[in-house]
Amino acid sequence: MAKRLVLVDGSWLIFRAFFAIPTSFRTTAGLQTNAVYGFAAMFRKLLAGRKPDSCAVVFDAKGPTFRDDKYPEYKANRPSMPPELVAQLPWIDRVVAAHHVQILRAPGYEADDVIGTLAREASDAGHEVFIISGDKDFAQLVSDKVQM
Repeated sequence: MAKRLVLVDGSWLIFRAFFAIPTSFRTTAGLQTNAVYGFAAMFRKLLAGRKPDSCAVVFDAKGPTFRDDKYPEYKANRPSMPPELVAQLPWIDRVVAAHHVQILRAPGYEADDVIGTLAREASDAGHEVFIISGDKDFAQLVSDKVQM
């Protein structure tokens, strides 16, 4: 029997939330919470009405990837993650955990590598896959078994 798998590009969703919600969202202690708030709101909306058999939120792992080993200038011009966002990451993990959804990080790989691999493996096994991401590169995976 085909199962339904939902794969969420958590890294994409975090950045979208961080830049979409005003930086004035803060706790009484001063912790900026715009990414946490935006992530939580969008995550709940994404899951509403979906009845997945399995769901995972995939985040980029810290550190270099296999691409950095092959091409040291890979993403050399990309700015570092803002410290205000880094401080919110543990809280975003707690949001995902509160929804009883698995968190995946694979050292040496980006979230899109993991999502692409899991989507291909699941669809090849006959399962229905839903990819939640704004990354247009995933369009190459869309098929009768994979939706984006």
